[in-house]
Amino acid sequence: MSKKLINITHLAAGLLSLSLLACQPQKDEQPQQIVDHPKDEVILSENSPKREYIKETIVELVQRPLMDPVTGKITYDETRTARVSSPIAGRVIGAIAALGMHVRTGNALVELDSPELGAAQSAYAEAMSDLNLANRAFQRIQELYDNGIAPRKEQEQAEDNLARARSEAERARLKLANLGSRPGRMDNRFILHAPISGVVTERNINPGMEVRSDLAAPLFVISDLSDLWVQIDLFEKDIGLIHVGTKVLLHVPAYPAESFMATVSYISQVVDETSRTVKVRCILPNADGRLLPAMFAAIEVQSDPDDLAVVVPLTALFTEDESDWLYVNIGEFHYQKRPVKVGLRLKDQAVILEGLKPGERLVIHGALLLRTEQDAEHQTGESAQ
Repeated sequence: MSKKLINITHLAAGLLSLSLLACQPQKDEQPQQIVDHPKDEVILSENSPKREYIKETIVELVQRPLMDPVTGKITYDETRTARVSSPIAGRVIGAIAALGMHVRTGNALVELDSPELGAAQSAYAEAMSDLNLANRAFQRIQELYDNGIAPRKEQEQAEDNLARARSEAERARLKLANLGSRPGRMDNRFILHAPISGVVTERNINPGMEVRSDLAAPLFVISDLSDLWVQIDLFEKDIGLIHVGTKVLLHVPAYPAESFMATVSYISQVVDETSRTVKVRCILPNADGRLLPAMFAAIEVQSDPDDLAVVVPLTALFTEDESDWLYVNIGEFHYQKRPVKVGLRLKDQAVILEGLKPGERLVIHGALLLRTEQDAEHQTGESAQ
């Protein structure tokens, strides 16, 4: 073998050795990390800034919602409300019951100077005078008739006159009684009394005002506000979801952090042909007097107390491949993407029929962030392989 051939052989062997050495992993290099958890799971590292954007809640069973909240109006309980007008004309004198004043049955609301009352008092006095005169005449005729002096015709006429006088006196007395005036008084002073106990919620009367019995607006509205009514117009498609005794939750703008419970007491038997709604009335306890007539309320119709379900906010759900999904925390910032079956879907929440259990930690904010992080992790893992 020539010297030149030996040198070429040695050069080839050296190049092969260098190539093999370059292919060996270096001690200082770290192998690229590969995601080793299941595809539908994602883990946020301890120093991940995304942790603070994730909000969770413990899943609990709650009363199953039946429909979206509806709007209702708080009104007077008409069985505890009186609209008071004057049965007689007159001019206002003296003090007037103030707005917001608590009154009891029989308390004076206002005093009127009423010539009409004076005329009624005078008519009663005349009727009583005529009755006394007719009674004396009858007694005389009856005595003469008993002694055979007066004819029977005169006795019958005197008896008829006495009956007429009694009837007229009773009519005059009843009119005075209806006006709340005692017989024997002749002062034209009429006092309007409270027919029930409650609060003066409206007043349409002023000092010196001329009052008539045919005024369109009542002089006073008195109501016992310890109970109120809630009026709801419910679509006919939802009527089958409620019954007398169904509980409803009220939320009013005045107390946004609180809810109030009312009970369905009446369901109309007529459907409004224009709006296709049915009127529903609820009884609303108001012992502390904070709720007021004419307030509007958002109303949630409640199911029976033992009808419980898992209900989640819509912010926890997202759609993928025509299915509904959510994330559950199964460890320390270890999240599992899980398919669920959704039942009733409302404006801001949904009923979960399958896929989620009470006691689990549900992600209610940040689900889309976790979905993005999960896609990024698995894309990294696939490229590393």
